[in-house]
Amino acid sequence: QVQLVESGGGLVQAGGSLRLSCAASGRTFSMYAMGWFRQAPGKEREFVTTITRSGGVTHYADSVKGRFTISRDNAKNTVYLQMNSLKPEDTAVYYCAAAWTSATIMRTDEYHYWGQGTQVTVSS
Repeated sequence: QVQLVESGGGLVQAGGSLRLSCAASGRTFSMYAMGWFRQAPGKEREFVTTITRSGGVTHYADSVKGRFTISRDNAKNTVYLQMNSLKPEDTAVYYCAAAWTSATIMRTDEYHYWGQGTQVTVSS
């Protein structure tokens, strides 16, 4: 089992940057594909980005492509989300998730473990 704890959220002005971190427990972090999702008030949870076990392959939602970057440090059991050029529509609770797979996956129901989320608020 994996426990995930996100951090790094906060309030930022439009155009600013934040870096989210997700720390995972356990000794098998490198066996998990990791993803970031977000959920705005009144909306469904949506895919943001994912990274494969080794970090060699990443995918992004069109809405964040070119602005967000996912990375991971398997030695530190941590996945990161660097968010630049933030927009008010990026405001949401951001969740990290883990899936025991070598595939690249983007659906919420494909992930096995979830963090508690961290709030990101972008003011205009």
